[in-house]
Amino acid sequence: MTFDVWQPMFTGMVISILLLNVVQWVTYQERIYGLYTLYMLAWLTYFIIRVSEIRELLGIGGSVWYFIKACMPMMAYYVYFGFADAFLGLQNRLPGLFRWFQYTRWLILLYVALQFTVCFLQNDWYLTVYDTAHTAMRVYMAIFGIYGIVKILQLKDTAARYFIIGSACLLVGAVTSMVLTFLVSDFSPSVYFWQAPLTPIQVGILLELICFSLGLGYRQRQAGIKAAILEQQIARQQETHERKQLEAELHVQQLRQEMSEVQMRALQSQLNPHFLFNSLNSLSSLIADEPAKAEQFVDEMASVYRYILQTHDFELTSLGRELQFIHSFFHLLQTRYGRGIQLTINVADEYLNRQIPPLTLQLLVENAVKHNVVSSERPLEIQIFTTDDNWLTIRNNLQRRPVDRVKSTQKGLLNILAKYQMLGQPTPVVEETATEFVITLPLIR
Repeated sequence: MTFDVWQPMFTGMVISILLLNVVQWVTYQERIYGLYTLYMLAWLTYFIIRVSEIRELLGIGGSVWYFIKACMPMMAYYVYFGFADAFLGLQNRLPGLFRWFQYTRWLILLYVALQFTVCFLQNDWYLTVYDTAHTAMRVYMAIFGIYGIVKILQLKDTAARYFIIGSACLLVGAVTSMVLTFLVSDFSPSVYFWQAPLTPIQVGILLELICFSLGLGYRQRQAGIKAAILEQQIARQQETHERKQLEAELHVQQLRQEMSEVQMRALQSQLNPHFLFNSLNSLSSLIADEPAKAEQFVDEMASVYRYILQTHDFELTSLGRELQFIHSFFHLLQTRYGRGIQLTINVADEYLNRQIPPLTLQLLVENAVKHNVVSSERPLEIQIFTTDDNWLTIRNNLQRRPVDRVKSTQKGLLNILAKYQMLGQPTPVVEETATEFVITLPLIR
């Protein structure tokens, strides 16, 4: 196969790779594909113009042709340095080599300016200056190419290997063509293509473009894999977040349901027949002996039921309101137990507007009465007082019944703790010793 047959084959192969890259550029809209397209166009234009028939058709000759022959490959290398940085991320990964790339690009611009001056601005040709600058620049580019390949070998990823192999093919082809150019001053297009000085660099460029295209494809696949993994991670995180949110909502719903059950049990405990029987017995004895106290007893009993009904749908109530309710509730207990039960309240006025869950004090006072001996000989003493650090303490002396008929399930106490947890408040502190039972509740602002 002669060189004049090889030349259009080479051009066709480069155009095919170029068109494939243009499609990828349009598809992905990335700067690297634009640089790759410019790089191929520079080489393609250079080798098309080298065809004598094309030069005659375009009227290119003399100084213009000398300028193109010297500067067009250098402009291709100028684009190559930008493409290499975009391909490998040299600015971040190999900043030293990146700086040398920048210096070389400035050197190329100075070289182009020199050749422009020699070719177009001088009346007489300085062929020696032209040839010397051209040879020196090609030798520098060969040496710098070897240096760049050695530095890029430090990068161990697959994309860098594609780039190194491609650049090495171009380097070998360019050096071979440069040597053949010195040995063969002129050649005929009818010679076998392997005998032509331009063939090695053309083969090197083809192999380079193939490696670069494979590297870009690999790079794009890796980016797709990373994007897919990232999407999966985001989907898993979103799924985990939604599951946790659902669990939190279910937990809050469960706590609200437990609160409603506690309030309903409190209401039922006041409406059960045993409580009503005791209350009515107390009322009956008062009506005959002490009508005024009987009337007060009815008022307090109405206050108890009214408060329970009014606070059923509220999560918080003021401490002052809760204490008023406890006064009414304690009045009913005192009417029944007389001196067997004592209540001491010592709450500073500044804390009366603080908040607590409704019926909390009622549950604690009722539990104290339910699980302890209540008699005039051994009175049950209940104390309610505040501390300086915004906490409310409920304390009672501990005198367990010999046979506790009411088995403690601690549901009331557990639900009080659950209320504070749901409200995002500090956990109440429960302490029991041999002589007393103490629970300390945080007061909510």
